Amino acid sequence: MNLEEGKAVIKPLLSEKRYRHSVNVSREAVRLAKKYGADPQKAETAGILHDCMKDLPADKQLKSMEQFGIILTDVEKAGKKLWHAILGAAYIEKVLGVTDLEVLTAVRYHTTGRAGMSLLEKVIFVADFTSADRDYPGVDRMRKKADADLDAAILEGTAFTIGELLDGGWAVHPDTVNLYNETVLKLAEKK
Repeated sequence: MNLEEGKAVIKPLLSEKRYRHSVNVSREAVRLAKKYGADPQKAETAGILHDCMKDLPADKQLKSMEQFGIILTDVEKAGKKLWHAILGAAYIEKVLGVTDLEVLTAVRYHTTGRAGMSLLEKVIFVADFTSADRDYPGVDRMRKKADADLDAAILEGTAFTIGELLDGGWAVHPDTVNLYNETVLKLAEKK
C-alpha cells in the first residue's frame, strides 16, 4: 500500500487533526527508515495506518475487538489508549488485507513498544513521538535523540510514557516496562 492509498483508507476514519498526524508520522517514519536502514515503503505504510482506529469510539473499539477474537489483558482493559493499536493491527490485517508481519507488529506495538522490537517497530514508535505536528514539552530534545541514536530516543520516549502513566495513576503495560529495561541495558553496553 502506498501513501496515497493509505490516505484514502484513513481519511474517512479519522478527524482532520488525526489524519494530519498520521501523514506526518508516515513522513517521519520514511525519514527515520532511510537514516537507520529500515524499509521506507513498509515505514510509510505502517506510519499512515498506525492510528487508523484511534477515533473510533471506545464502545465500538471493544465490539470490533470482540468480533476479531481479541482478548485483552487486565492492563489492556484498563488502558483505553492502548486499544486503537491492538485493534488497528487486526483491522489492517483482516479488513484491509495487509499481511506483512513487520507492518502489523509496528502498528500493534506503536503505543506500548516491547522488548525485541524490529527496526521497523522502533522507527514507527519513535516517529509517533517526533512527527512534525508534535509540540509537547521536550519534543525538540526527543527529535535530536532520534537523529543521533534510535535506542536513545526509544529510552526517552519510554521513560516519558512511564512517567505520564505513573503521574496519572495508570497501570504500565508489561511490554513497556520490558522495552525500557531492555533499552537501558542495550545503551549501557554501548558506553
